[in-house]
Amino acid sequence: MSSKSKTLPRSFYARDTVTVARALLGKIIRHGETSGRIIETEAYLGIGDAAAHAAAGITPRTRVIFGPPGHAYVYLNYGIHCCLNLVAEPEGVAGCVLIRALQPLTGIAEMRERRGLERIAQLASGPGKLTKALGINLLHNGVDVTHGPILILDDGARVREIGVSQRVGISKAKEALLRYFDAKNALFVS
Repeated sequence: MSSKSKTLPRSFYARDTVTVARALLGKIIRHGETSGRIIETEAYLGIGDAAAHAAAGITPRTRVIFGPPGHAYVYLNYGIHCCLNLVAEPEGVAGCVLIRALQPLTGIAEMRERRGLERIAQLASGPGKLTKALGINLLHNGVDVTHGPILILDDGARVREIGVSQRVGISKAKEALLRYFDAKNALFVS
């Protein structure tokens, strides 16, 4: 991670969800001493998207998704794993991007301890794995990622090839091609 890394401004997130999901690839998530490069995302489009938590409108759980862009939406999946989403779209319009996988960069010893694993490739290779590795939990729901404690940074790195596929691990609207990944990253290259 470069010392020239800059925190992404709110305007980065105040765009359509698909654009944000693709643009997040190659960016860095930092929480405390741990960080990782985003290598996989999924877009959830709000009210018209049956797979989105916001599909039914504003509820206490989804209020963050309808709020200002550039905030974290953290929820508990299957009552076990926390998942991190970043709110996109202008305020009042629902849309968020699930962060599905990271390439660990800093704080790897701490990530290994939190996950109880040695292999770097497995530390943050799924949405629940990466939140545990980074120490992100439900208390982070609603935090402003333009000010911290979770920050999204741009160090100028660019993804050479973006892969696109159906979203995974969902039962509704699973045919939508809204999963994006760094096709040249070792986790996706066979």
